[in-house]
Amino acid sequence: MVRVASLFSQTLALFSRIDFHAAVKAHRAARYSKGFSCWDQFVAMMFCQLAQAKSLREICSGLACCVGKLQHLGVQTAPNKSTLAYANKHRPWELYETVFGQLLGKCQTMAQGRKPFRFKNKLYSFDSTLIELCVSLFDWARYRRTKGAVKLHLLLDHDGYLPTFGVISEGRMHDVKMAWALALPPDSVVVLDRGYTDYHLFGTWTDEGVWFVTRMKGNAAYKVLEHREIPERGGVLCDEVIELTGPEAHIVCPHRLRRIEYRDPDTDQALVFLTNHRGFAASTIARIYKERWQIELFFKALKQNLKIKTFVGTSSNAVRVQIWTALIAMLVLKYLQLRSKHGWALSNLVALVRWNLFTHRDLWAWLDDPFPTPALDSPDGQLALALG
Repeated sequence: MVRVASLFSQTLALFSRIDFHAAVKAHRAARYSKGFSCWDQFVAMMFCQLAQAKSLREICSGLACCVGKLQHLGVQTAPNKSTLAYANKHRPWELYETVFGQLLGKCQTMAQGRKPFRFKNKLYSFDSTLIELCVSLFDWARYRRTKGAVKLHLLLDHDGYLPTFGVISEGRMHDVKMAWALALPPDSVVVLDRGYTDYHLFGTWTDEGVWFVTRMKGNAAYKVLEHREIPERGGVLCDEVIELTGPEAHIVCPHRLRRIEYRDPDTDQALVFLTNHRGFAASTIARIYKERWQIELFFKALKQNLKIKTFVGTSSNAVRVQIWTALIAMLVLKYLQLRSKHGWALSNLVALVRWNLFTHRDLWAWLDDPFPTPALDSPDGQLALALG
């Protein structure tokens, strides 16, 4: 007797149908739906991500072959290719951005206390990744003469390594423009690479009580105001309090900053960091910048394990729908990782979820013990089969 729904159904149960329909109403996404609801579209696109379907045909055929297993997903019938394509092209992608925010709250609750450092400040990384497109098919996303691309800008919370803010822009968009859109809480720490160097932005963050850590450009003009004591051991070579002296930099960022020179013991490379935080040890600043590598690993995992490099639609709206559903699927996987006792590697979790989407087992028991040993003893009251 089947006692539980499929793993796919239990995964979709993480989403509140009441909140989902409220988001549909807020974005007026159900206009002219004609029997194919927004929930049906969402289930189809989540199947695309978790099953790694490569085309509209695989999405629709994959759902159609599961006859009798769709009603417990809240779906009556599998969609036609043209129906799903039309929905992805015309229904607002902002709906899935809202659904992403709804699920994020659950994930942040699970990630509480999982800090990579002892200090209480929230630690974020901000970076972007380029998603290349074929310019002949995606002519609206022209990046260079023969290339098309969109850019995903992402803010990563290091408590559980969860994406908390995302923007999809055209490939030519400069990263600094998106950094201005961040609404960071006071006393938080944000880590960026040198591509985000904007002294006006740094001055604004300092006024707002936001700390930043970045690499310092080699041509930066500054004046040393104080030499701080450096530890005898470790890779810290220099720790200085400086003031920017560039004609514009001095006006937009008149604050005292901190310049730290550090030699990486792994690569023997000298790195120069710039920060407005004067309380952390110099070695802690170096470790904070090294932690920025986690956002690069996040982008790598996103592209390798979910459908974000090839698309089932060519319109701008369809591309954004698929990217946002990929981010939602990543949040789902992160939530399962945080709740499980098994210690899953993300790639293994993605693979086993894909192979067991329509397996009827208790999701949480399966997460904790995915490889149970079958019982050898016969059930009580059943006679053993005698041969010979």
